[in-house]
Amino acid sequence: MTRISKLAATVSLAAIAFAAQAENVKLTVAASPVPHAEILEALKPALAKQGVDLEVKVFNDYVLPNTQVQEKQLDANFFQHIPYLDKFNKDRGTTLVVASKPVHIEPFAAYSAKFKKVADLPKGATVAIPNDPTNAGRALLLLDQGGVIKLKDRKNLYPTKKDIAANPKDLKLKELEAATLPRVLNQVDLALINANYALEAKLNPKKDGLFAETTSPYANLLVARKDNVNSPAIKKLAAALNSPETKKFIESKYQGAVVPAF
Repeated sequence: MTRISKLAATVSLAAIAFAAQAENVKLTVAASPVPHAEILEALKPALAKQGVDLEVKVFNDYVLPNTQVQEKQLDANFFQHIPYLDKFNKDRGTTLVVASKPVHIEPFAAYSAKFKKVADLPKGATVAIPNDPTNAGRALLLLDQGGVIKLKDRKNLYPTKKDIAANPKDLKLKELEAATLPRVLNQVDLALINANYALEAKLNPKKDGLFAETTSPYANLLVARKDNVNSPAIKKLAAALNSPETKKFIESKYQGAVVPAF
């Protein structure tokens, strides 16, 4: 092969490689650090082979991932469950939609740095719970399940402090930003922490929680907009999130701290 032929072949191969890369669709997805971003990162190689370049944007709050998808700054997000999404849409006027089947459940749990069992909680104990309506309600439901309080209606997914029928230990409920709860664990008697934040703080709901959810309607899933929910890239990501490989990854990595929902 002549030098010119070699050069032409090299240029041709580079052009083919560039064209293949150019054909890939970029998909930018917001996610909480653990476990959502970790799950998405594990899917990148498989999605790349399907023509999707997945970019994961990590957030430590529950508001920006939704507002930025609504405003088309991001394509989708993976951090929330349907009760939270429904409440967010209603309260903020957003129109986000479910883009996948349920992927996993993160057992919500109650943690304490001071007590080993819930029976040891003293009268007037300070209990920290998330301050957003959905997770505050979820915390109250868990306190009811743990026998610490009694709610008027256990079927209501959005109870507030006004829905407490009995509080025999006269617990002092302190509502705080969900992300801050692991950091105040030593300052309160009990804290009810979302599993993604608990896992970041090296807390395992199965091993470290005084009590945790036994059943839950709070399965996390992919969320997008009405204008892109049926796009090929979103559909490929949704399928990957519900694949046997993802189920195996969740079971192996999190050892029961995160549970597949499919």
